[in-house]
Amino acid sequence: MSNDSAVTDAELVERARRGDAAAFDALVRRYLRAAYALALSLTHDHHDAEDVCQEACVRSLAHLGECRTPARFAGWFFAIVRSAAMHWQRSERVRRTESLEVHDHANADDPGRDAEQTELRARLAAALGILERTECDVVLLHDMEGWTHGAIGEALAISEVNSRQLLFVARRKLRKALGNMELHRTSHD
Repeated sequence: MSNDSAVTDAELVERARRGDAAAFDALVRRYLRAAYALALSLTHDHHDAEDVCQEACVRSLAHLGECRTPARFAGWFFAIVRSAAMHWQRSERVRRTESLEVHDHANADDPGRDAEQTELRARLAAALGILERTECDVVLLHDMEGWTHGAIGEALAISEVNSRQLLFVARRKLRKALGNMELHRTSHD
């Protein structure tokens, strides 16, 4: 496949269903960054988000025949990512205890900066957690991945106008949540 971007999702799904591994690879590559952002927003850990994405890829390949609307593969794939992340969360609650080890991303040269970044990630994850599922998807796809509202609408099976409205509402909720967190943090400092 020389030009994957010119081939539609529906065409790639049909080819993958017939056993074309390169077609499935093209589908996954097309949406992996956005899937990772979604998984990260749910797991709050880079390694876990990678594991969730890998699980979602395996599940989507195994169940590709169940994708009822191949033209909307992205939304179907994101639902699998979301499901895998929620399954991961349930299983992690059972087996994980809070580790006292320093995270992989620790910066020995500037521990204050590392602590600040860790706190910011936690605040953003908590703020994203207050959003409705579709609001979170729109924010991640638009603001983190740079998708247009038309592409978001197509992937999530919503209108372009609805995508814009959801982004507006989500950003307002995020501003309020992050502002309240900042106020709460400074009142305890």
